[in-house]
Amino acid sequence: MNGKQVVIIGGTSGIGLAVARSVVRQGGTPVVVSRQQSSVEAALLELGADARGHTVDVRDEAAVSALFARVGAFDHLVFTAGESLKLGAIADLPLDEARAFFDVRYWGAYTAAKYGAAHLRPGGSITFSSGIASARPPQAGWALGSSICAAMEGLTRALAIELKPLRVNIVSPGFVRTPLWSDIPEADREAMYSAAGERLPVGRVGLPEDLAAAYLFLMSQPFATGQTLVVDGGGMLV
Repeated sequence: MNGKQVVIIGGTSGIGLAVARSVVRQGGTPVVVSRQQSSVEAALLELGADARGHTVDVRDEAAVSALFARVGAFDHLVFTAGESLKLGAIADLPLDEARAFFDVRYWGAYTAAKYGAAHLRPGGSITFSSGIASARPPQAGWALGSSICAAMEGLTRALAIELKPLRVNIVSPGFVRTPLWSDIPEADREAMYSAAGERLPVGRVGLPEDLAAAYLFLMSQPFATGQTLVVDGGGMLV
């Protein structure tokens, strides 16, 4: 990442912030993007003078277009933005909430690729985010989570062809400690992490830093495109 500029949409918390930290450590310049100004300011304070930040709502097409016009030429785009997970029976989930989930995770990523691709330098890449729910046996209450992950992986493969020679890949995390689980009370959340970790071959749930390494690999691997990189602690095996 030495001398590279990486735009990270969703880069102020969780996996996105871990990616930004890794970019700084490797000599690059992260440009973190969030829809909350306070989150951008906090991330920049942590990341230091080599980082930049912008406040943008990815559901606003004009704002996303303006973001990339301001950034100009850059080297890699990472999209980790997402709302808290929406789990529950299809009969109980209001349709407007289900659509809003797609507005950020799918249409936000689509819009970022639409306007960001033209500004990527030769040898650049786009790295999206999904999850192993797209490939694991279906579970009750996961209709929305499973479908968004599958949609993102389909978008990745299609754009790898449409945007070539620009590389487009996606990281598929397993169970990771991130703010996406913040709607669950802390005691219940810790019990969930502990139980999930005990089932995994590695003996624990993932950390944002574990996943950041996968994004950095796909950005720096010049022969990988259209790929889904699963990083799940062996979750697909059990």
